[in-house]
Amino acid sequence: MLVSYDPSWPARFTSFAADLRQLTGADWAIEHIGSTAIPGMRAKPIIDLAVRIRDIDDFDAHQPALEAGGWRRGSAVRSHPVMIREREGARVAIAHFFTAGDWDAVHQRILRDWLRSHPDDADLYVHAKCDAVAAAARGTSEYNAAKTPVIQEIVDRARAAQGLPSVPVSDK
Repeated sequence: MLVSYDPSWPARFTSFAADLRQLTGADWAIEHIGSTAIPGMRAKPIIDLAVRIRDIDDFDAHQPALEAGGWRRGSAVRSHPVMIREREGARVAIAHFFTAGDWDAVHQRILRDWLRSHPDDADLYVHAKCDAVAAAARGTSEYNAAKTPVIQEIVDRARAAQGLPSVPVSDK
């Protein structure tokens, strides 16, 4: 379900980022990504975080502390580790862990920055999200799969503007 932009989302991001740092003691760069990071955008009320880790061993070393603090593995994403925070059985935050070597080319960060500065593409994306919700309700498509072609189009445009090649945005 998509909801109207909630001005509390940036503060919720800050709280989740502080939680990750407190649980691990790690000095990770953590950024707000996803639709809740785009002012004015309709979104599922789930805060997405991009966490820059040194390498996979860095993540592995801190995973037990994250799990003890209520985060859990639980995603079909294959390209990077993901941990989820739930409250009352509903996802409230998703932390995506990217290695330092991959950080500058992470398409989720590139998409966020592009949508913040390209309102026409932000509108295109919102319409794709609404269409995806409708398709999922009809049972004709899964939400993420339905919006992926538009995400791919926008990410390709954003990456090309930076001189970066296209990469598949779907990794499930």
